[in-house]
Amino acid sequence: MTYSEGLQWGLQASEQLVEVVIAEGGRVQDEVLELIQTEELRALVWLSLPLLDPLNEEDEESIWDFFLKAQLLALLKRTEMFLFGFWALLALILYSGVTEELFEVSVWPDQALVEFGQSLVVNCSTTCPDPGPSGIETILKKTQLGKGPQWKEFLLENITENSILQCFFSCAGIQRSRSLGVSVYQPPALVALELQPEWVAVDEDVTVKCHVPSVTPLEKLSLTVLQDNKELYRENFRSWTTASPKVEVMVTFRAQRVDDRCNFSCHAQLNLSSQGGGLFHTSSAVKLLHIFEFSQNPQIWVLPLLEVGMAESVSCEVDRVFPAKAVTFSVFLGDQELSPFLSWEGDTAWANATVRAMEIGDQELSCFVSLGPKEQKTSKLVYVYNFPPPILEINESYPLVGTEVNVTCSGHVLTSPSPTLRLQGAPYLPAPGEPAWISLTAREEDDGRNFSCEASVVAQGYRLMKTTDTQLHVFYEPRFEESGCPGNQTWVEGTEQMIACVPKGNPTPSLVCTWNGMVFDLDFPQKAMQNHAGTYCCKATNQLGSVSKDIAVVVAGLAEDFNPTLFLIIIIISSSVALGVGVAIIALYLSYWPCRIKTRSTAYRPKADNQAEENQSAVEQAETC
Repeated sequence: MTYSEGLQWGLQASEQLVEVVIAEGGRVQDEVLELIQTEELRALVWLSLPLLDPLNEEDEESIWDFFLKAQLLALLKRTEMFLFGFWALLALILYSGVTEELFEVSVWPDQALVEFGQSLVVNCSTTCPDPGPSGIETILKKTQLGKGPQWKEFLLENITENSILQCFFSCAGIQRSRSLGVSVYQPPALVALELQPEWVAVDEDVTVKCHVPSVTPLEKLSLTVLQDNKELYRENFRSWTTASPKVEVMVTFRAQRVDDRCNFSCHAQLNLSSQGGGLFHTSSAVKLLHIFEFSQNPQIWVLPLLEVGMAESVSCEVDRVFPAKAVTFSVFLGDQELSPFLSWEGDTAWANATVRAMEIGDQELSCFVSLGPKEQKTSKLVYVYNFPPPILEINESYPLVGTEVNVTCSGHVLTSPSPTLRLQGAPYLPAPGEPAWISLTAREEDDGRNFSCEASVVAQGYRLMKTTDTQLHVFYEPRFEESGCPGNQTWVEGTEQMIACVPKGNPTPSLVCTWNGMVFDLDFPQKAMQNHAGTYCCKATNQLGSVSKDIAVVVAGLAEDFNPTLFLIIIIISSSVALGVGVAIIALYLSYWPCRIKTRSTAYRPKADNQAEENQSAVEQAETC
C-alpha cells in the first residue's frame, strides 16, 4: 500500500466513522476531543509510514488534510463511538504486519557476475497472489523485457561497475523488496613485460616489470614472473579493494653469467571460482636477457708500412669478453671497409682481414668492436708506400760465345724516394738514383750465370729492400769432349749396352749414330753381341752447326769363370791403391751402362717401310764421319 492509498483509506474510514457517530447520536466526551487534538494522534498515524513509499509534497499535504478532518470530527462532540473508531483504525494498522508475513519476493539470478561492459537479465517474482505495484530500483540502465501476474523481467545494459539493485512488490498495501549484488569482472586481456635493460653487464642490476592494465576484481588476481618457465616471483592482490588503472609487479636482481640468454615472461591469473565464475589465464610475450662482460680495450696488429696494391694481413683482438661468440668487428682502412673473418676461443675474440692499400701516405686503420649496447674503437696509423722491384736488363738475353754483353740495374720510376742499387758482380756501387751496370764478353762458362739487382729505400725509418734476378744464356756450337763421349768403348757380350755419348752445345744438340749404314737406337739399351763390334759414326747438331765423331766399339767375350761382381770388387780395390787409375776404371765401367740422350734418334733394328725415308736421311748425315 502506498502512502497516498493509506491516506485515502484513512479518510474514507473517518467519514464512515462520522456517519456512524451521527446515526448513533452518541456524545463525544471532552477527553476524546483532547486526545484527538493532541500530537498523540499524529504519532499514531505516523506509525504506519514505514510501510509506505517515500514522501513527496502531495503526500505531505494529504497528511495535514487528514489531521484537519480529524479535528473536525472532534468538534462534533456528539458521539461516544469515536473512541471505538479510533481503536478500530489502530487495529487495522497492526493487522497489516500480519499480512506482510504472508508473501515473499524473489530475484533471479541469486548472484550476478558480469563481464565489464556486458548486459544482465534479471527476473523479479513474488508469491503474492494479487500483487500491487512492483518494479526494480537500480542505477543501471534498465529495460523491461516481459511481465506476468507475479513476475517481471528486466535487461540491465552496459554494466561497468559493481552495484546493488532492489526488486520490490506490494501486496495488500504492504511492500517488500529483495536485493541483488551485481559484480563486474574484467579478465586480464594483456600482460606487458619489460626488461630494463635487455643487455646487462655482469654484476649490474636487472629489473623485470610486469603490468596488467584494466583488470578487476584485483583481489582475485595473481601475477607471476617466470625465468625459463620457473617461478621467480609471485604476488597476490587480496588486500587491494579499490580499482587501479594498472597493476604492476617489479623484480630486481644482480646479473651473472649464468643468466645469459634466459627467457623471461609474466603470467596473470584471475580466479573467479568463488563467485561462480571461471579461471582466466594470460601470459606476456617472452623476452631474452643478454648478459655481457666487456672491460678490456681491443688491440690491433698490422705492419706499420703497407705497400700500394699489395695484400697484407691485419688482426684485431679483444680479451676478457663474454660471450665471445656475440662480439662483432668492423675494420676500416680510411673509408675502405674490410671483410674480416671472425674467430673466438674462451673469453677471447679476434678478427683477421686482408688489407690492400691503394693510396700513398699516412692512413688510419680502425677496428670497431661491439657487444650488445657497448662499442669500443682502436686505431693505428700506417704508412702506405710505393716501391716496385728494380729493373734488371741484359742487352742480349741469348748471346753467342764472344759477344759483348751489357747488364744494367735501375730503379723503377714510381719508386720514391730514389733507391740505392747494387748489381751482383758490378765493380762499384753507384750513387743513389744512379743505375748499376756491368759489361762482359760471353763465354761458354757464362751460360746459366745468374745476375741479381738489389734496390733499397728508407721509409718512416725502415729500410726496405727488393731484388730482381735474371739468368744469362750463352749459345755455342756443338762439340764432343772425351769425358762425355769416349772414342773407344768396350761392351761385355750378353749385357745390356748403349753408346755412351753426350755432346755439348747450346741449344742442346741432337745426336744421331750410324753403323754399317744403319741408325743405332740411342733410346733403349740392347743386348751386346759380337756383331755389334765396329766403328759408329755419331753426329751432333743444333741451330748453330754440327760436329761428327767416330766411336770404336769392342765386344769382349764372356769367359766361363767370369764374375761381374768380382770384376767390380777388383775395380773398387784398385781405386783404393791408385786413386787416379781407379777413377778411370770406374768411368770405363760406367760407360757400359745406358746413357739417355734427350734428342730423338732412329732404332738400330730394321724399320718398317713407311720409315725408310727417315733412315736414309739419318744415314746421309752420318756419312760425313
